[in-house]
Amino acid sequence: MFFLKFFGCFAISDKVADCASEDGGGCCTSTTAVNTKDTCLVTCVKKFSWEEIRKRSRNFSRVIGSGGFSTVYLARLPDSGLTAVKIQSACTERLAGIHDQELRVLLRLKHPNIVKLLGHCDDREEERVLLFEYASNGTLHDKLHVSSSVTLTWKVRKLIALQLAEALEYLHGMHIIHGDIKASNILLDEQLNCKLCDFGSAKLGFTSMVLPPSSTKMKRMIMGSQGYMDPHYLKTGLVLKKNDVYSYGVVLLELVTGREAFNLEKGEKLTDVIGPVVCGVVGVEDVVDPRLRYDGSLDLEEVRAMVTLAEMCIGSSPMVRPSANEIVVSMKNNFLSMTY
Repeated sequence: MFFLKFFGCFAISDKVADCASEDGGGCCTSTTAVNTKDTCLVTCVKKFSWEEIRKRSRNFSRVIGSGGFSTVYLARLPDSGLTAVKIQSACTERLAGIHDQELRVLLRLKHPNIVKLLGHCDDREEERVLLFEYASNGTLHDKLHVSSSVTLTWKVRKLIALQLAEALEYLHGMHIIHGDIKASNILLDEQLNCKLCDFGSAKLGFTSMVLPPSSTKMKRMIMGSQGYMDPHYLKTGLVLKKNDVYSYGVVLLELVTGREAFNLEKGEKLTDVIGPVVCGVVGVEDVVDPRLRYDGSLDLEEVRAMVTLAEMCIGSSPMVRPSANEIVVSMKNNFLSMTY
């Protein structure tokens, strides 16, 4: 869920100072100044004490997510209500650096379809803590691929697709590359709205080379998740906005088919499913999620439009893939029934 790393190419200030004002909740606040060539962005977030977080989470009694080096707990804050508390434990120098950089990139973000950062805690050397808004409906991955009492309707699925595209448009407009777009990094709130999370692979800037493809260290620095990773990135090591577009196309295919991006048992990528549809061997009705067949909101013309858009996004050449802005325009033009 929230397992975040960050690599930036803009200069970022390390200065952290007290805010001029404090909220009535008794928590001290802090500001982090993020400097670019043209602007200095200053965002205030609450700085919580470890003891308060322990108390508000009832001694970390309820785990709501885990993975990598992090565990996410449920807490209740006086001003924010239910809150997700991500704790990164056993911090090495590298992990601590990742956390600090992650915090800085999160401070830049404010979008309705990106999970909101509520605060942080750095009281303890061995743990680093970030607090986020709580998304009560879990992840898109769980809703699509894990046993769930709720089947996402076609209307909801296409709205999630639009909201995710708008989140990417916002990020790319700020020259931020997410780097790990996937269904398990898409949280769903009470109304099943998209909340993109996990900026652990985020890159700041137009483009950057992680390491040359020939480097033996490349394998240890690969960003992304199996089934979602752009083959062009795997081949070249270049981090581009179009890497996110490729992964977005895979998510579209998940929304259409209800299948996972990578079938571990078969060793099959979901992108392979699109081949027979594109070639006309099978129709979209043969690959659409069976759970949608009795959904009154299902429109096969819209399904075809979404598959076509997905095909464009996963094209082999990043140059011919649509931009996030073009995706948003396409979504709005092809899915006119979408309403918030």
